[in-house]
Amino acid sequence: MSAKPKFDAAPSEQMALFERGAVAIHTREELAKKVERACETGRALRVKLGMDPTAPDIHMGHTVVLRKLRQFQDMGHKAVLIIGDYTALVGDPSGKSKTRPMLGPSEIEANVKTYLDQVGKVLDVAALEIRPNSEWFSKMSFREVLELASAGTVAQMLARDDFRGRYEAQTPIGAHELLYPLMQGRDSVEIEADVELGGTDQTFNLLVGRDMQKAAGAEPQVALTVPLLVGLDGTEKMSKSLGNYIGIDEPAAEIFGKAMSLADSMMADYFTLLTEVPESEFKGLIESDPRAAKERLGIEIASQYQGAEAAKAAAEEFRRVFSRRQAPEEMPTVACTESTVMGYVVQAGHAKSNSEARRLIEQGAVSIDGDKCTDPARVVPLKAGGVTLRTGKRRWARLVPE
Repeated sequence: MSAKPKFDAAPSEQMALFERGAVAIHTREELAKKVERACETGRALRVKLGMDPTAPDIHMGHTVVLRKLRQFQDMGHKAVLIIGDYTALVGDPSGKSKTRPMLGPSEIEANVKTYLDQVGKVLDVAALEIRPNSEWFSKMSFREVLELASAGTVAQMLARDDFRGRYEAQTPIGAHELLYPLMQGRDSVEIEADVELGGTDQTFNLLVGRDMQKAAGAEPQVALTVPLLVGLDGTEKMSKSLGNYIGIDEPAAEIFGKAMSLADSMMADYFTLLTEVPESEFKGLIESDPRAAKERLGIEIASQYQGAEAAKAAAEEFRRVFSRRQAPEEMPTVACTESTVMGYVVQAGHAKSNSEARRLIEQGAVSIDGDKCTDPARVVPLKAGGVTLRTGKRRWARLVPE
């Protein structure tokens, strides 16, 4: 996405772009008026996106809303990225069935660094306004915290699906969790947001921001929501904790390989949410040649984050390994002590525990030098030149004696 001159596009063109891929806009009429006013006055809209650094990496699910924020940037508006170093202390309860553990300051600090390194792969960082919400929350007195808490009611919070479900199931709800929507809303007041972006699971929080701005005597922000990207498992929202994610910092071969593992039914959504390929182009390709469509998707995504050459090489390597049944030209070399098949899988880092390794072996996912191994206790001697371990479809290692 290349940057454009400020307000180079007419309001109607901007609106068409902003509406594309959006699930809901609260309200479209307000956004249209804000865009028209911006073009008339030359004052860019302040478009807010909040990200809590609760995990060390950004995955493709995060890029859906980041790409929408980049569209606002490309139209000349001001993107404001809120780094929720204080809201991360609470943890967003949206869509959660239990209280999230509180992160320590060192974890948050480390995650912030990786977030800022990675968002530059989608956003124009030079034009980005970055604001940690510790900027205002760390200065609050307890009286001010009480005033913040008074901006919402318990009944209002329990109207949320996630809180209501937990309350009815008698699952504990921490009192601090009730503050989260109010903290996110206060962010909007502090940075004078005109628009706030978020996934569909953020609708409640975004609307709280509107209410808090109204209460503060400010013009309420427009809340624009985008779809949640379903993970590789085809059922749950993409999440690192569920292991169903594609990380933007992963090697091109890993990104491409994961794209190739997608179910055919998921490809249209991935093309729509993660690429610029026109629907008229990918729809026909999916219908006529699903495998070719999957390769195109993998190359498009890998190119964005690891470069066109790396994506092309990843595609060729995938074809060589999986279509021609050959081992990859490059694989990690692991010095091992002679062991059972189960021990090799763990030593190679292909499983975190003996029990996980045992499960993979018994499922037929492990082979050594092309020989499928189904007995976890089988002892395989290490040759002087090493042996080739394959676990699943994409994990390889050359095991050599220590």
